[in-house]
Amino acid sequence: MDIKIIHNYFLKCKSISIDTRKIEAGSFFVAIKGDNFDANTFAKEALEKGAFFVIIDNPDYFIDERTIVVKDSLEALQELARFHRSFLNIPIIALTGSNGKTTTKELIQVVLSKKFNTKATFGNLNNHIGVPLTLLSFDEKTEIGIVEMGANHQKEIEFLCEIAQPDFGYITNFGKAHLEGFGGVQGVIKGKCELYNYLSKHNKTVFVNLNDSIQVEKSVGIKSYTFGINQSIADVVLTNVTANPFVEVAFSNCKISSHLIGLYNSNNINAAIAIGSYFNVPVLDIIAAIEGFIPENNRSQLLNINSNEIILDAYNANPSSMTVAIENFIQLKNPNKIAILGDMFELGEESLEEHKSIVNLLLNQNTITTYFIGTDFYSNKIEQINCSFYKTFEAFSESFKMNKVENSLILIKGSRGMALERTLVLL
Repeated sequence: MDIKIIHNYFLKCKSISIDTRKIEAGSFFVAIKGDNFDANTFAKEALEKGAFFVIIDNPDYFIDERTIVVKDSLEALQELARFHRSFLNIPIIALTGSNGKTTTKELIQVVLSKKFNTKATFGNLNNHIGVPLTLLSFDEKTEIGIVEMGANHQKEIEFLCEIAQPDFGYITNFGKAHLEGFGGVQGVIKGKCELYNYLSKHNKTVFVNLNDSIQVEKSVGIKSYTFGINQSIADVVLTNVTANPFVEVAFSNCKISSHLIGLYNSNNINAAIAIGSYFNVPVLDIIAAIEGFIPENNRSQLLNINSNEIILDAYNANPSSMTVAIENFIQLKNPNKIAILGDMFELGEESLEEHKSIVNLLLNQNTITTYFIGTDFYSNKIEQINCSFYKTFEAFSESFKMNKVENSLILIKGSRGMALERTLVLL
């Protein structure tokens, strides 16, 4: 069936869904096969729950005229999203990077929403399925779309750009994330720069942090709008960045006090300020947006439990984000500091060495009691009075709950699969 006809069906619906457990009346259901299930089998259920139309790629599950049969449901979803993006013809900002994508995306959204009707990627739906779903959530009322793009191998960002067709782009940083899939740090840089390649090819605009030498180098020759701390040549100049523990920045002779912890978050804030400035959001609105933003979902959250103060940064971790989180933690003033750190995943052959580097970073920090959790950290076990190593969270839990932790500042960080937010119930 022609994609324009499918799009006309889609426009009659209130929303799009790939999960019958979350379906709502008036939705457009796309049956995408998973590793352990065939979503075609749920098409009938989707219609019974109120879906207006369903897309399937197995004609054996055809129900009635509300059923759209295609060769491949996933490819149809991606093609539909690309067509819808062209149909709306609104400015799209694409965002990728090793660390800070989601926080930066949310900051950009709160800033731009002060002036525009904006929509952005929900949560971290940033892959070959999530990006199409994000684009299809935009409608005629949307004035600017913000699309987060994640990747763990080459050519993925390139593929997502062909679907989203961004007009603007920003790469948060180039860190040690997904080293296994990208093939090392240089592979990470090459993969993320696929966004630059697309924008350059189509004469679009990149936002560049002049304090990041890789961004500066890789964006040469591309139309750009720049920002930086104490960078006089930047389009947006920021000064006096501090974090104790919350980040404060100075912009346009005004101080902005955020609810984000750690100097590493200053670049995320600065990017949102710059992008807001590019789109002429009033300065006072930019300040209000950033000062009103409170992180959640285990990302740089500051929590108070009993007499303890917790920095919960357990959504994800890689060597780059772990290092800056620890360096920030070292600078914070508190006589009772505890670091609870979990394994970092998807590092391939470099994993043990990268975990060893993190252990070494904390060896001489006698004011910090550190708990390392996971098989890779455990493989780097050493005898050190302020360090403890556990293969599993369960082993750590059994030991840790025997302690009475009071009046302490606690950093909790690890990869998503470690689920270190479980520590909170032990405090």
